Amino acid sequence: MTDLVQIFWTPAGVSMSSNETRQLVDITDGDTPNIRMPVRMLSVDTPEVTARSADGAHRVDEKFAQLAEWIAQGKAPISGPMGEYFRPKLATGRAGSLQFTQGKAASEFAKKNAERRLTKPSGGKRNLFVRMDKANAFDDNGRLLAYVAPNYTAKERETLPLEERSTFNMDMVRTGWATTFIIYPAIPGELDLPLLVEAAESARTGELGIWSDPHTLLAYEYRSLERLFQITEKIVKGEDVNAAERFSWRERYCVDMRSRVLHGPEDYLDVPPGYRLWLWPRDVQAAVASLNLVPAPRLVNGSPDQPSAARASAIS
Repeated sequence: MTDLVQIFWTPAGVSMSSNETRQLVDITDGDTPNIRMPVRMLSVDTPEVTARSADGAHRVDEKFAQLAEWIAQGKAPISGPMGEYFRPKLATGRAGSLQFTQGKAASEFAKKNAERRLTKPSGGKRNLFVRMDKANAFDDNGRLLAYVAPNYTAKERETLPLEERSTFNMDMVRTGWATTFIIYPAIPGELDLPLLVEAAESARTGELGIWSDPHTLLAYEYRSLERLFQITEKIVKGEDVNAAERFSWRERYCVDMRSRVLHGPEDYLDVPPGYRLWLWPRDVQAAVASLNLVPAPRLVNGSPDQPSAARASAIS
């Protein structure tokens, strides 16, 4: 019979869902199994391929065209300026197909770029350099949050130009196949952030990748509009939708990194994409204090499109 222990502890941790991306690769020794798992590259966002197929993308085309009509009719819970910004993009009848096509192209570039940069002159393969986010190791889907690059030797780093030593994250932005998606507190360091912003704005003004089509929806906008369609559909059908649900399609606040001005969830359009820093509502107070942010007058004085309780809790 064993003795009773006198330590009582509830461990903190995160359980990841079990699916095909958590397959066992091999076992190094008794306490070191190696598994296969996905990485969500930090600070970037590439077009979605969640439609799965051209047919699936066409169904999104139809839903988004319908959403454009609802916005025009005033049935969607979206502010006037943002509705006018999105409606022409949705009304094309190809918003879903464009996103899917761009997503496939971004994926193809990522594969070819990784193959090229991970191949040594000798033909062998380099390992990966992975730098994780200290504050949050995993996202809600169990993906490792990290910057990823070829693992060059110290000698190679001495001779390679800066562009050839960049992360895959940076490569996606530089070529226009990703927009920046920096979420507090996972902000690049003081040397890396200006480089990322410069690459993003250069790709945008140069109309590279996703920026070549004026009807492009950024991936985070695409996901939000999918949620807006679902909410508006419920409203049109006469189903009960409370205030919290009505505005749940856009949750993040936006900081203009040029001025440190904090904007509401629907007030980011005047901030160029490369200069946007995103905040979850739970992080707004901490970010205001740590980054010395200045709330925009519209956020302080009130917006008819944002519940007053939400405004107060965000900046108090």
